[in-house]
This record gives sequence, structure tokens and C-alpha cells, in this order.
Amino acid sequence: MGKSKESRRGFIKGLGAIGAVTAVGCISNENNKTASNTSLTPRAKDAQYMGDFSATSLKTVRCAFIGVGARGSGHVSQFAEIEGVEIVAICDLYEDLAKESEKECKEKGIGRHQNIALYHGDEHLWKKMLQEIQPDAVFIATPWSLHAPMAIATMEAGAHAFLEVPIATTIEEMWKIIAVSEKTQKHCMMMENVNYGREELLYLNMCRKGVIGHLLHGEASYIHELRFQMEEQERGTGSWRTPHYANRNGNLYPTHGLGPVAQYMNLGRSEDNFSRLVSFSSPAIGRKDYAEKNYDKDHKWNQLEYNGGDMNTSIIKTTLGRTIMVQWDETSPRPYSRLNLIQGSKGTLAGFPTRVALEGGVEGITESHHEWAQGAEQLQAIYEKYEHPLYKRLGDLATKMGGHGGMDFMMRYRIIECLRNGTPLDQNVYEGCFWSAVAPLTEASVTQDGMPQEFPDFTRGEWKKTKPLAIIS
Repeated sequence: MGKSKESRRGFIKGLGAIGAVTAVGCISNENNKTASNTSLTPRAKDAQYMGDFSATSLKTVRCAFIGVGARGSGHVSQFAEIEGVEIVAICDLYEDLAKESEKECKEKGIGRHQNIALYHGDEHLWKKMLQEIQPDAVFIATPWSLHAPMAIATMEAGAHAFLEVPIATTIEEMWKIIAVSEKTQKHCMMMENVNYGREELLYLNMCRKGVIGHLLHGEASYIHELRFQMEEQERGTGSWRTPHYANRNGNLYPTHGLGPVAQYMNLGRSEDNFSRLVSFSSPAIGRKDYAEKNYDKDHKWNQLEYNGGDMNTSIIKTTLGRTIMVQWDETSPRPYSRLNLIQGSKGTLAGFPTRVALEGGVEGITESHHEWAQGAEQLQAIYEKYEHPLYKRLGDLATKMGGHGGMDFMMRYRIIECLRNGTPLDQNVYEGCFWSAVAPLTEASVTQDGMPQEFPDFTRGEWKKTKPLAIIS
């Protein structure tokens, strides 16, 4: 998220040799129409449901990294400072990036990361790294189309897989990830960092405590003008994301806004689940205009036909009948927002800016629900009363360490803590698939002029017995 140049176009060169991969811009609408039928596939006899899965505890977590651009290098840098981590391998297509991350690891690791194997210069070397190093955990920050094959190979090699968002680009890939995770009994976590933001943790705790009553409706978005990324044409996020924006029409990046709202509502965990969605896109104007204004008429960006609407708006209906509005726009000139709204029968919590409205007013602050409690002074009492225990424990350290206000560090710390303690992760493989499934489902709905699309039940009905995410301290 943010303005980080997370990965590089070079990794796409390996697509031809990797099975079960959908190339950039080639999502089949026909496949999306029928993808939900894959849910009829039974779980393999030797497989295990991973909803509340706890792996064997690891005293030291031997970590390897595939992709160390701006996003991946941030992973390496912070994991190197977390107790119980040993960095054992770094893989990137570009030698300079691999060596920069190696240098930083050794500087920050206080003698713990002195034998790091480097792999660079060939798009296939990540496979060799998995076999030669046999790490405990692999962190993947590469172009979207490589997430699924790399995660699958990682688990098959005996390691836990941790991926940048989205977990995959097609429903078929998501089912393959689930099948391999269940068979190998290895974690596969999509690293949704926004779930660890202070506001998001506060709201999760307030929802669990029943402060706003029965949950009815949510609003989630990723509205972030990122046209400047089109300047990254050889290396960087824009080099491989721009064709996605041109060739696909839907919500391609739903998880930053949706992940927290889904956890507020306990979707995919005992209480409720995703049911169906409808989706519509606005006209596609902004990217085309930007290319025409900033590049020569024969530039490659002006050779693209921009089909992806500037703004996509979708409505999700849950099993209990709740609704979630989800929006995505990385093109229009407007301020950043994830909306982050959760509405209940007794009040509403909202973000951008942080605001609270409760029936009868917020005690000592507002007189009725017609007023928002907002601003640092008014919110202080709310934070003091409902601050999430995890933020109380790690908030100061996370803020100091940084990474989108500290949420990145808190996520990374929790991953290692769970692996070392042998406890379930805060996000399971099914949640990563449910949240990511919005992209191909919205593409199908837009293509069919807003026709409803059913969510596959990636858990095969076992979400009903999956425990709610605990308010861990």
C-alpha cells in the first residue's frame, strides 16, 4: 500500500515456465463466471482444515525473501531486528537490490544474519533457493501474478508462505493455494497490514465489546491516486501494474479496506460469511488522459486500451444479510481514504478522519448520535477506554519502528510471535482468499452489467466452527 514500489516487472519474465499462472491482463471472464463451481471440489483425504491451525512452534524462524524492492526490502529490514528471526536467503532478479538488503540485514541483525545466501540474475532462482535453503518461512513481495505459484511452491518445499496482497488473481489459483495448504499443513497468510492499524484495532475491540450493538453495514475502500507509478516503466510497481489497470475492469485491490471490516463482522469465522456481490465501474478516463498528457503518442502507455473504470463500486451481501460497500480508485485526483466505516444498531465508527457516534451520545463528549466525537482531544477518552490490548503492548515500539505508522512492524512482529509460540495466525488462508476473491468476482459482475456473483465457500462450510479472531493481548 502507500507509495512504495513494491516489486519489479522483471519477475514476470518467468511466467512462461510456471504452471497455473494467469499472465498480466489475461483474466478470463468466462473462467470468472464459472469459478464458484470449484467449491464443489471435496477436500483431499489426507488434508486438514486450516481455520484454527497451529503449526509446531519454532524457537528460531529461518526466513527467506523473494522480491526485495521497496516493499520487500522493508520486510527484510524489520524482520532482521525481531528476536527469534534468522535471515537465511534473499532472492531478487536484480543484484543491487539483493545486496542492499543483505547489507542492511547484517547491520541490523546484531551478528545473527551473517550467512545469507543470495540469489539474483535469473527469474527461476527462487525455486532453487527453496530447495537448497529449506527455510521455515518465505516472504513473497513480487508482481501479483506470481503470488500463487510462489506460495504453492513454498508450501510444497516445506515452508510457511507469507504473501503481499492479493493472495492470488483468480478463483482457481485460490483453490489451489487452499488445497496445498491443507495437504502440507503449512500456513499461507496474505499479509494485510492495515488490520494492524491503531484505528482498526480500536474498532475491532469496540465491536467485540458490543459498543455499537449488532453490526449491520460496513464501508471499505482503497482510494489512492497513484498515476505517478506510470513513470516506473522498466523497474517498479508501475511497470507491471499499469497493464492490469488497462486490461482488467473491476476492483483489483480490495483487501486494504475490506480486511478490517471483514474482521469486525467475523466474516469466515463462526458468525457470518461472504455470500454474493454486485459491482459497477465508472468510465475509464483518467489513465488514458494521463498517458496522453505525459507521454509521446507512440509511447507504450499510449498503445494500451484503458478498459478499467477509474472508480469501481461494489456491494457485498453476507450470509446474515449485512452489507458492505467496497470502492477502489487509484486514478482520480482526491485525498487518500480507506473509509473504514462500521455501522451498528447502537452507533457508527468511521475513519478518515477517525470519528465515533453512539446513540445517546458519547459519554462526556457529545450529546447525541447527530454529532461525531472526533479530534485528538475528544478521542483521547475513547482510546483510553477501548484501546486494543495488542496496541497497548506494541504500539509505542511499532510507532518507533515505523512502516505505515507502525502497522507494518506490528504485523511482522505478530507473525514471528505466532510461529515461535505455535499459535494460530491472526489471518488464515481462507480469509486471504475471501478478501482477494473480490477482484475476479467484481470483474465478472462488471462484465455482466452488475449481475450478482456468488462467493465460493473456501472453507467448505467449516467457517461455522472457526473461532472468532481473539482480542489478543
